[in-house]
Amino acid sequence: MKPLERLREFAAQNEMLSTRGALNVGLVMTRRARDEGLPLDADDHVAPSGSQVRGLNGKAGNKVLFDHGVTQSIGTEAGRTNRGAVAQMRAYVGFLNEESKRAQFDLDEFEGFWVEQVNRHFATKPFKLRREQGASIQSIIRDLMEQALDRQRKGAGAMVLGTMLQHLVGAKLEAALAGSVSIKHHGANVSDNDARGGDFDIGNTAIHVTASPSDLLLEKCRKNLHSSIRPMIVTTPKGVSGAENLVENQGLQGRIEIYSADQFISLNINELGVFSDKSISDALYDVINRYNRIVSDHEDDPSLCIEWT
Repeated sequence: MKPLERLREFAAQNEMLSTRGALNVGLVMTRRARDEGLPLDADDHVAPSGSQVRGLNGKAGNKVLFDHGVTQSIGTEAGRTNRGAVAQMRAYVGFLNEESKRAQFDLDEFEGFWVEQVNRHFATKPFKLRREQGASIQSIIRDLMEQALDRQRKGAGAMVLGTMLQHLVGAKLEAALAGSVSIKHHGANVSDNDARGGDFDIGNTAIHVTASPSDLLLEKCRKNLHSSIRPMIVTTPKGVSGAENLVENQGLQGRIEIYSADQFISLNINELGVFSDKSISDALYDVINRYNRIVSDHEDDPSLCIEWT
């Protein structure tokens, strides 16, 4: 395998190709390896807080891009908003140290690789919302989900569909409960903690949004039940049957609500539009606008936004 092929495989396995923050780790740490020489000691590049990479910011990444003739900015928050940066940095330093022992190793080539990935990221377009005459809201939501799944298949495993579903559900909840309940949103990579029952905690219900139901998810639902919290799973159409099988295997039949995301979202949009075509369009537009705001506030990948066409 050639050096760039190994680098691409490493970057994909460590989820470093899908967000600006992760790409910035590649840019900045490759430049440091060029400037300081290899091997590097990963501990030397961790900030005193222990939760961030020292000097990893948009300014550092932009300097590398500028040296390659790229004038578009990777973003001033590219380092701070990447919560997995320390782990990615440590893994990448280990990879570089091992690669430096090979005769064909070339840091200039590696830096060019990261610049190319950033350019591809810049070129990625938002998802397209296409509403043809007579199309149902459910079919529109499913089309968006298919676009996300297609991008995920081409994007080295980044959980694009799960991220879209989480924020679409968040947007529809916000629209449906406006004025009565405040919905708290989180980035898709922010793990649940002991203070959170699910992706959304409303009343005594924990809503779990996922593209791939798993045993780990069912364990969270079981903990919800032990805490007198009602668990609800919102997933893909295929995920519904998977979730139902997991629930049956765990002996939790009849205790967990399971919904297909396209139905969960589209039914509320129809209700918000009082089942009238023009009002339904307005309700859909409102949900998509809320979704785009949530993505802008909580994700560092603008290509996750949805463009109305």
